[in-house]
Amino acid sequence: MLYHLLYPLHTWFSALNVFRYISFRTIYAAMTALLICILLGHWAIRKLKAMQVGQYIREEGPQSHQSKAGTPTMGGLLILFAITSSTLLWVDLTSLHLWVALMTTLGFGLIGFVDDWLMQVKKHNTGLSSANKFMLQILLALIASIFIYLMPDFDTRVSVPFFKNFNPDLGIAYIFFATFIIVGASNAVNLTDGLDGLAIGPVTIAAVTFMIFSYVAGHWGLASYLQVPFVNGAGELAILCGAVAGAGLGFLWFNGHPAQVFMGDVGSLPLGAFLGVVAVITKQELLLVIVGGIFVIEALSVILQVGYFKITGGKRIFRMAPLHHHFELKGWQESKVTIRFWIIAIVLALIAVSTLKIR
Repeated sequence: MLYHLLYPLHTWFSALNVFRYISFRTIYAAMTALLICILLGHWAIRKLKAMQVGQYIREEGPQSHQSKAGTPTMGGLLILFAITSSTLLWVDLTSLHLWVALMTTLGFGLIGFVDDWLMQVKKHNTGLSSANKFMLQILLALIASIFIYLMPDFDTRVSVPFFKNFNPDLGIAYIFFATFIIVGASNAVNLTDGLDGLAIGPVTIAAVTFMIFSYVAGHWGLASYLQVPFVNGAGELAILCGAVAGAGLGFLWFNGHPAQVFMGDVGSLPLGAFLGVVAVITKQELLLVIVGGIFVIEALSVILQVGYFKITGGKRIFRMAPLHHHFELKGWQESKVTIRFWIIAIVLALIAVSTLKIR
């Protein structure tokens, strides 16, 4: 909005020329989202407490978590509000890529909101059924993938990290590949959201990483020099990434141990979908496995645990899945698990950025 209101005036006020630069608008989108979360955080927590929207803790979970019962959840609403308002304030509203990514994020947020609302407010024990929630995710991701596929000059080849001449072309099958990426990322982040600050930290790190890749993908000179796919207009996604990073830091202000509020499905599902759709649009689909390595490991730990349990008739690989609970039951303090996972996320992000030069 500010881009359209103020940049046209740069011929009269040269200082307004800064609105031309994506880097400038990305920085201030991040700061705007951060301030929105911090300024509205206490108010949002009070409202959630007044609505008696308290976190339910599974009895079979680690006993140390039982004290968290009743902590306000659905804090993802604050995250989504901060992301949406700051993005719309600083972005070029004519960007098709931006709208696809933002609407996909909000769509998954709606699924999470309905699930949380049924469980927390209407007191339905399970919220949306797993089947219904999964089908809604697939439908929404499929629609987003079709829109991406139909974008002008969209390339259906898949970028493989560390290789510049190996780009398999999936053709129309790319739609289903993209759908899998978006749904998988959404559920992986959802599974990771089990400790104070555990999910929002790596999400913020991943958002900063994809902010770099979005900027490079949308810049013809940089994309050509670094030999990455050029995606015309993808640079505006950097502003969305900046807003997610800012909102993530702002939410962490209240979600750090001991958490004053949890994000709930209304936060974790859309944040995961955001990572998936940005990875697809910027043609860094497989890089998401590295950038979001923490989420991949957490999701795999659940898949392996369930599969091994069924095959062996009750045996387990881990003491508890997802993986972060395994380390808790081994005696690691919650804050230690979280910080070590953050460190791993930072290392993975650095490896991902290194692929810009290692090809």
